[in-house]
Amino acid sequence: MRTEPVLLTGSTGYVGGRLAPKLLEAGYRVRALGRSLAKLKGRSWAGHPNVELAAGDVLDLDSLRRAAQGCWAGFYLVHSMLADPQSYSQIDRQGAQNMVAAAAGAGLDRIIYLGGLGRADDPNLSEHLRSRTEVAHILQSGPAPATFLRAAMVLGSGSASFEIMRYLVDRLPVMITPRWVYTPVQPIAVSNVLGYLQGCLEHDEVKGQTFDIGGPDVVSYRQLFDIYAEEAGLRKRLIIPVPVLTPKLSSYWIHLVTPVPAGIAQPLANGLRNPVVCQDQRIREIIPQQLLTCRETIRLALDRIEQQRVDTCWMDAGRAAPPEWLYCGDADYSGGAVLECGFRVFVDGPPEEVWPAIAGIGGATGWYFGDRLWKLRGWVDRLLGGVGYRAGRRHPTELQVGDALDFWRVLEVAPPRRLLLLAEMKLPGEAVLEFSLDPVAHGGTELRQIARFLPRGLAGLTYWYALAPFHRWIYAGMLKAMARATGKAVVSGPEPYASRKRPPGRRR
Repeated sequence: MRTEPVLLTGSTGYVGGRLAPKLLEAGYRVRALGRSLAKLKGRSWAGHPNVELAAGDVLDLDSLRRAAQGCWAGFYLVHSMLADPQSYSQIDRQGAQNMVAAAAGAGLDRIIYLGGLGRADDPNLSEHLRSRTEVAHILQSGPAPATFLRAAMVLGSGSASFEIMRYLVDRLPVMITPRWVYTPVQPIAVSNVLGYLQGCLEHDEVKGQTFDIGGPDVVSYRQLFDIYAEEAGLRKRLIIPVPVLTPKLSSYWIHLVTPVPAGIAQPLANGLRNPVVCQDQRIREIIPQQLLTCRETIRLALDRIEQQRVDTCWMDAGRAAPPEWLYCGDADYSGGAVLECGFRVFVDGPPEEVWPAIAGIGGATGWYFGDRLWKLRGWVDRLLGGVGYRAGRRHPTELQVGDALDFWRVLEVAPPRRLLLLAEMKLPGEAVLEFSLDPVAHGGTELRQIARFLPRGLAGLTYWYALAPFHRWIYAGMLKAMARATGKAVVSGPEPYASRKRPPGRRR
């Protein structure tokens, strides 16, 4: 085994986040590239002695070149999932070109790319799959040999495809579907995908080649729904295909019924009309492994969800960099006045014993006060095209930077002192919610909750001041209920609190 590191782009994504610990366990050195160093540091494998964390972006050629220096191989696991085909095609094209340049400059021995199945000469190929194929061609045009693994539907707990199927079947006993429900597909378990990716480091004969990877079953999406229902202990769903549902309409339906937003659902839905079946089985002889059937994969995924052992999720992809205005008290710099609504409460207990109530917020626990109103706000956001109330989190008690938390994103987490969340719902501005704990005399804790909002124009100001009475009511009630949930006596509060200093963090 070579001693130089392997460059892993997309290391905080669904596949990359699972490949990193697998490579480390096998003895490889890994240089994990991510746009947010804080997000990388939050991963369970970030402290491994054989991992190097590198902040960078495939769209930033200089940072990508720096990350590639000294590596002997590179994984390209970056995909843009935007609703506008022209946007994600251009972004993917630029990222691939940068990877070629960085690999050439670093003298990489090989690049390994995971893309999608689909014939490049198919005039009906979706823009999503066409873009993936174009990325492969760009990568294979450079001096570093690029291996292209073409996968169909990747099944596993937390994958976007699996979550779409899970929520549709769980929530809809009767489904009106497009005709693509009969399209043949050859799903592959994410564990098998990881096996092939690692195997490409260990077999020189795959260098520069293109391979189809899939599981042992070729099924229709309807058959997948039936298998899922059986494994989940549900009655068989009534599925009625109709010719009038376009992929775009299907993506809106997925957006409303599942936590997957339209921006991700639309590229996926566009590709559902294309048969994706392996035409080339050579990879099975070169990198042999036990391939899981669709039933085995779904059963394993459901077991992991039940055991709350979902390692990575499609929701992991998201903004993890705090907005600049949060760290600058100059209103002119930030684009306007930052508005606040804050409360504090004093609890008879140290921060270490108060923190679990903070860390457990959202998901199955809820928001301690006005949960129905939070869900109503989520439905409104969903109808407006936002992420909506996803009603979920990666782990019931643990948080790390980059985690999706219902319709918030974890920006900073420092147990047992601070949690900072960024609102991902549609707003006429940007909003963050901060919880901070400070020890006080006689073993007590001052627990503060501050909502900050940077309005965007007149609409933002109108939104904030129109809802100010509601915000004061909901946040005060929320903090009071949270303090009670600690199991400690509430000494005083909640009472209004206004910060008299700039928010903690970087200074300009």
